[in-house]
Amino acid sequence: MAAPLTVLTARMGRPGPPPRGGVRLPRGTAASPRLPGRVSARADTDASADSAVQGPAPRDGGEMECAAAGMDSVVCDITVPEGREGGASTSRPDNNSLTDILADPSLDVLAKTLTVGNLVSPFFFWGTSMVVMKSLVPHTSGLFVGAARLIPAGFLLVLWAALDGRKMPSGAKAWGAIALFALIDGAMFQGFLTEGLKTTSAGLGSVIIDSQPLSVALLSAVFLGEQLGGKAVTGLLVGVLGLLLLEVPSDALTGGGSLGGVWIDTIEGRGAGLSEGDAWMLLSAQSMAVGTVMVPWVCRFVDPVMATGWHMVLGGVPLAFLAAREADTLLPALAAISPEDLLGLAYVTVLGGAAGYGIFFYNASKGNLTALSSLTFLTPVFAATAGYFALQETLSPVQLLGASVTLGAVFLINSRKEGEE
Repeated sequence: MAAPLTVLTARMGRPGPPPRGGVRLPRGTAASPRLPGRVSARADTDASADSAVQGPAPRDGGEMECAAAGMDSVVCDITVPEGREGGASTSRPDNNSLTDILADPSLDVLAKTLTVGNLVSPFFFWGTSMVVMKSLVPHTSGLFVGAARLIPAGFLLVLWAALDGRKMPSGAKAWGAIALFALIDGAMFQGFLTEGLKTTSAGLGSVIIDSQPLSVALLSAVFLGEQLGGKAVTGLLVGVLGLLLLEVPSDALTGGGSLGGVWIDTIEGRGAGLSEGDAWMLLSAQSMAVGTVMVPWVCRFVDPVMATGWHMVLGGVPLAFLAAREADTLLPALAAISPEDLLGLAYVTVLGGAAGYGIFFYNASKGNLTALSSLTFLTPVFAATAGYFALQETLSPVQLLGASVTLGAVFLINSRKEGEE
């Protein structure tokens, strides 16, 4: 899905109130600060006060909750009881890395295939949905595709959460938090994304969006008081370099043009610099970054899975309203829509939306955290590969270098240990 990666944003959070509606970590699972997910390690000094919401704590302690941050991004918040911040074992097969799973002698070929396929599938659905959406936008409209992707998938996720016994949002604070989350992380993110796909390739767009952990690190430092250590600062600088390689035309870097001329052409609208589609993708990434920082606050008032579903539903409403204003051109386009396009809409809604999040939440609740963390950079890889075969999209050598540098910077930021400078 669009989005689609932090996919998880790795970041050590400050102490704060216990999460509500968290998914319990199974016995023996460690809360690793190296997870590419939002990890908050804090003393669980008042767990009893929250037990009515979360239920009894696991014997080894630890609570985890995950919520969406930008369709293809998931943030996990882990609460670790005092004295247990790093001591739990991570030897369970379902919590090992992908390499360990493949090398596990207790699993036969079929079991390994099913396990890997289960872990990889959300990232595959999210990445390939970028390509499907790219092909749908010219036949409908970007706003319509965004609404069609969000609203049905959101209702499916809400239904799944309700069947799972999760509490519906209640009260002004809960719905207000969801509404603001929906505006920024739903409507703005998806609207900017679909606009960007009009002129930007799915692979390049996915890399630009997946650079959002760079912004998350800055926002966390400014608004959450988190200190940026040496790895984080280095990652930010490297990430900026990677984005420049992605956005600056190759001839300006190889002697065929001046860098100053690139930006002059951009300002004057001659299209030699940052394209309009790339700019929309950058705005989409910033919306996702703000949404990521909002997740812990939203989860104070509402179950994280319910928040994910309802923010998709409510986020799709403004897009549907804006799409309806283009009825003169949209209705004839929808009347002539092909069966292939209908299948594409079903794909991005059911598989790229509801199924992708449902499978991810299921795997996270089973403790597959280390394995999931090793797969979070697959989304742009799947997007670029699918774009190459389905749409004949290619990246220039400089863009490939920029993509590698950018994703490497994201990995550098996400790999820093707790307290590391």
